[in-house]
Amino acid sequence: MLVEFYGCDSQLLNNEKKLKFLLETAADRCKATRIKTLFHKFNPQGISGIVIIAESHISIHTWPEYNVASVDIYTCGEVINPWDAFKYLEKELKSKNATVIEMRRGILNLPEEQVKHKVE
Repeated sequence: MLVEFYGCDSQLLNNEKKLKFLLETAADRCKATRIKTLFHKFNPQGISGIVIIAESHISIHTWPEYNVASVDIYTCGEVINPWDAFKYLEKELKSKNATVIEMRRGILNLPEEQVKHKVE
């Protein structure tokens, strides 16, 4: 999912600690398996961050001066529901408007026993 959130809380979009929490919680909400989190705060404002999940990643880049956040929710597997992460972030970022492009990628049509995206 390629998401643009508009009309967000500008202070929140510049709060690295809170954004880390929100993205990690979004990963948990869609039943993803978190692996690693990395964020960077720009000077004077704006943040980029990524939560790497066994099923791919959830990333964000913010423009607090425009009240905008771009979010990628890239997942795989039948258990993950990226819309759960979207709805959570939409609410928590206090987005007044959002656009979403859902792109189906990596359709391999493999038997379930051949799909290996998690370490057991």
